[in-house]
Amino acid sequence: MSSSPTSAKEAPDSGPSTASHPSPAQADPLEAKKIAALEAKIAVLETQIRETEEKRKKVDGQLKTKDPQATVKAHIKLLHDYNEIRDVGQGLMGIIADNRGVRVRDVYHDFDVGEGD
Repeated sequence: MSSSPTSAKEAPDSGPSTASHPSPAQADPLEAKKIAALEAKIAVLETQIRETEEKRKKVDGQLKTKDPQATVKAHIKLLHDYNEIRDVGQGLMGIIADNRGVRVRDVYHDFDVGEGD
């Protein structure tokens, strides 16, 4: 007989078999729960990302200008204008205080202007 008893043992290996070697998730129910929890968390995070992107797009649509440098420049100009007007107002308060012979603080109080205004 020419048949070799080892020929059955030398069958070519076709790769790992899932039936004979279960994955860690299949072997451990706790591991499967962890994976399921992580997958659920990923789904929640992906939903949050989509919602945040939608909010960003909505806010972007409400912007008067899309150029951030132009927005900064406009705000700087508005602050400059505000400071000039405030300086004029403080100067007028000082003149009124001098004419009345009182402190500037008293004039601020008479006009219901806070010292921080």
